[in-house]
Amino acid sequence: MTVSSPNVLVVGGGISGLVAAYRLRQQLGDGARITLAEGAGRLGGKLRTDLLAGEPLDLGAEAFIARRPEVPALLTELGLTEQLVHPAGLRPLIWSQNSLHPLPQNTLMGIPARPEDLAGLVDHGTLARIEEESELPLRWVPGSDVAVGSLVGERFGEQVVRRSVDPLLGGVYSGLADTIGVRAALPTLAAALDRGAASLSAAVAEALPPPSAGPVFGALRDGYGVLLDALAAAARAHVVHEQIRTITRESDGWSADPVGLVDGIVLAVPAPQLADLLAEIAPGAAAAAGRIPLASSAVVALALPAAADLPQNSGVLVATDASLAAKAFTLSSRKWPHLAGRDVAVVRASFGRFGDAGIVDAPDADLVAAARRDLGTVTGVTDEPVAARVQRWYGGLPQYGPGHLDRVAEIERDIAGLEGVEVSGALLHGVGVPACVASATTAATRLAERVAR
Repeated sequence: MTVSSPNVLVVGGGISGLVAAYRLRQQLGDGARITLAEGAGRLGGKLRTDLLAGEPLDLGAEAFIARRPEVPALLTELGLTEQLVHPAGLRPLIWSQNSLHPLPQNTLMGIPARPEDLAGLVDHGTLARIEEESELPLRWVPGSDVAVGSLVGERFGEQVVRRSVDPLLGGVYSGLADTIGVRAALPTLAAALDRGAASLSAAVAEALPPPSAGPVFGALRDGYGVLLDALAAAARAHVVHEQIRTITRESDGWSADPVGLVDGIVLAVPAPQLADLLAEIAPGAAAAAGRIPLASSAVVALALPAAADLPQNSGVLVATDASLAAKAFTLSSRKWPHLAGRDVAVVRASFGRFGDAGIVDAPDADLVAAARRDLGTVTGVTDEPVAARVQRWYGGLPQYGPGHLDRVAEIERDIAGLEGVEVSGALLHGVGVPACVASATTAATRLAERVAR
């Protein structure tokens, strides 16, 4: 059946939903009716730009991986190339054993290929263990999956897990090495192990990306809000701030309560909501989505006096053997040249790891106090903030635990049997903005092809 003027629904108004709506508009044309349903009172999902001391600042994700093409290409499409900025290139630090250490280089998410890469961060016994690891038999079944912490702890010891791997995984997933699976989080490492690497050291050496002369990260000069606004304007969708309660199959399309009948749907929602919406129409996918847990976190943004003596580093990651409440600090005015010229020095403190969300529920005043206390501990900076903002992200990041790719495959297999329903978002093939843009583009393209037949 040919649908002359398609009527489609995007559920979820985060970056994935907005990109899906934009791509649907591109592919279905001006005549299509595109409805974007978002239960919250604002669009953007887990991205948010707000004012701190009168200037825009991202209070969710602030950066994207620069080697992926999706975000720069999207900025070019939307006429936002002048918004693209890159960091100053300063090195981050790790807080461990009550002191600061340079972030180890030549590691894969903190996993070393050589002992010298962790010199100073771990003790001599651990360095010797890393050196000797290549001589020990490696028990790895091709195609299997384990927690990163289990693999690294067994081969290199707990110091490597807590002081090097945990801080990096906490920054990406708000998780721990014990809750994140090798295959989803470190696919190149899993591939090297599958090919028969003789040791973990050898697998890491094989999996390390080639050195890049370009910047690792990018950001938007005025924050992600600029991109969100541009996507919303270009999509020209009918936005309804309603929670979609049920989806049912009808003879001539899909009925989504309370929106009504549509020809097709893109679901760009967190795993628990996806599980609820698919329970009746795709129970296998719903069950798989229900097995993807989420982590909550909070960001405290501090505007300090411009003269605050912050280290000449991009940030500080906190090892999980430390006693601080914060898990990381971004020294934003040092990291980003476009922020360095402001009248204040900007610092972002991050709180919350999977399984330890209690800190996220603390009152604003307590979170600000914890951010100031921990910042003073790690940097010596105790200046009174000019302004502060607290942003909580409940269920902000899916946890890519062992077997995550199997759960994703089950979702995609079950969805493939539903004519006119697609899924996108951070729960699938990556939590970063580029991965969300890619999955939303794929979902929208598939749906456009189906409803335009």
